Amino acid sequence: MGSLRSSDKKEQWVVFTLEGWLIKTSDLSPKHNYLLGFHPHGVLVAGAFGNFCTGSGFKNLFPGLTPYLHIMPIWFGCPFFREYIMSAGMVSASKESVSYVLNNKGGGHASIIVIGGAEESLNAHPGSLTLNILKRKGFIKMALKHGAHLVPVFSFGENELFKQVANPKGSRLRNIQEKLQKIMGFALPLFHARGVFQYSFGLIPYRQPIHTVVGSPIPVKQNLNPTTEEIEQLHALYLQKLRKLFEDHKRNYGIPEHKSLIFE
Repeated sequence: MGSLRSSDKKEQWVVFTLEGWLIKTSDLSPKHNYLLGFHPHGVLVAGAFGNFCTGSGFKNLFPGLTPYLHIMPIWFGCPFFREYIMSAGMVSASKESVSYVLNNKGGGHASIIVIGGAEESLNAHPGSLTLNILKRKGFIKMALKHGAHLVPVFSFGENELFKQVANPKGSRLRNIQEKLQKIMGFALPLFHARGVFQYSFGLIPYRQPIHTVVGSPIPVKQNLNPTTEEIEQLHALYLQKLRKLFEDHKRNYGIPEHKSLIFE
């Protein structure tokens, strides 16, 4: 694993991981537990896996913190594959599992949740900046109940790894995909990329870098019974911080000045 330093006199702020670069913008104290909201989902969440489940990149940037990437419970029903994902540090996205991770009294745990979920994967086209987040507030409630500090994370380049068959909302394909998602619990995006010895067609991701930027923490005080208003207020603050994180860094990663995040 390679690394870069902001200067000889400053601590390491950037590390190179399997899927690209992991960028730190602020310290995360190991005395607290954190809930990291990962955006966007992409097709296969490659950035989240590469940056939080392979190597020691995250731990080098944030010493004392152990990351846990939460994924759909259905994957833990697959023999052998289950053992593989568990060995990489992935855990279930069930409420019980998230609570278990965030309930560490000594701090030092970081839950990584891909907020957009399967629904957002159907929007994962190159250049897409649409996030399914306006109705997703369960992670806010979990952060409040456990007093876990919220941290927005944006992965630039995530949607450029694959090309997906056109499926605009209202199209026949999209309707079928959404119906299957409701039945099975996960989406089925029709995608392709490159092959091993050719660049025309295959399932290997395109050679595109991913720059995953970890934002500054939003302090959260524990509240075992948050009201709807309190959840709404923290959710609005999270959206504000996420948008600022994107705007502050988009110029560094080829996003045109006129483009902004779209929240749905």
